[in-house]
Amino acid sequence: MTKDKQPVAVIGLGNLGGSVARHLAETGYPTTGYDPSPQAQSRAAAAGVTIGETAAAAVRAADVVITSLPDGSAVREVWLGDGGLVESAKPGTYVVELSTIGPETMLEVGRPAAAAGLRVIDAPVSGGPMEAVKGELVVIVGGAEEDVEAIRPLLTDVGSAVHFSGPVGTAKTVKLVNNLITNATVLISAEAFQVGIAAGLEPRHLFNLLSQMGGGKSHHFQKRFPWALEGDYHARFSIKLAEKDFRLGLELGQWAGVPTPAAATMRAIYSIAMAEGMGDDDIVGLVQLYERWSMAQDH
Repeated sequence: MTKDKQPVAVIGLGNLGGSVARHLAETGYPTTGYDPSPQAQSRAAAAGVTIGETAAAAVRAADVVITSLPDGSAVREVWLGDGGLVESAKPGTYVVELSTIGPETMLEVGRPAAAAGLRVIDAPVSGGPMEAVKGELVVIVGGAEEDVEAIRPLLTDVGSAVHFSGPVGTAKTVKLVNNLITNATVLISAEAFQVGIAAGLEPRHLFNLLSQMGGGKSHHFQKRFPWALEGDYHARFSIKLAEKDFRLGLELGQWAGVPTPAAATMRAIYSIAMAEGMGDDDIVGLVQLYERWSMAQDH
């Protein structure tokens, strides 16, 4: 272990949090983790992460606590519940929140944490487990600039790019806006791609052509659609998570006073895909929905 690397606790060892914990342990950080799932604990332990008996036990000796959790209610419980971070982490601890949640939830947990002497950093990420395990996430950070600078070496170990957004809450806003664009791009790409196939174009030839044109040069089209060509819908980022992001984006629009009819329609299509049994597929699995609709038109 490298002596100058701070002890870190990671609460939430799912696909993303577990990959972050694994990368930090491999990079030389003394890393403790906690997750209620025995399977998640086993995977993290096999990667060199020490498993705490409880979340409270995991955070007590840490200089930095990272949380990566499925939704706002889980974040509230881990931060504010009995034995949570506000109660258990020592004053001066940096608490770094990676989850995709609304800015109002970030502020709800961040204010009492700051009042308890914790240094709160709002830090959602762009990228998935494949990027996390290599330390190649994009990290958007909100908080006090001096706190961000104090742990920038750790943040740059988590992500290959770190962008400061402003106070706590601003990073969550950036993340939700980014995810609205990402999920909308994949949806319209799936729809347009099936139009081309149904009109008689060969899928691989269509992909190769679109990848050289303006509309097909989007990051997620070029990254995800080769998986669709192979029928690989294993979730790197799932349809059900995208639907959750649309819900959060709609809530953000309502809070900001901006009508979001396009996002509402797109959320409905993601919901239909979930009802069709595709919720655990990668978002590029939306092409299956359009394939089904296309086949229905043929009968």
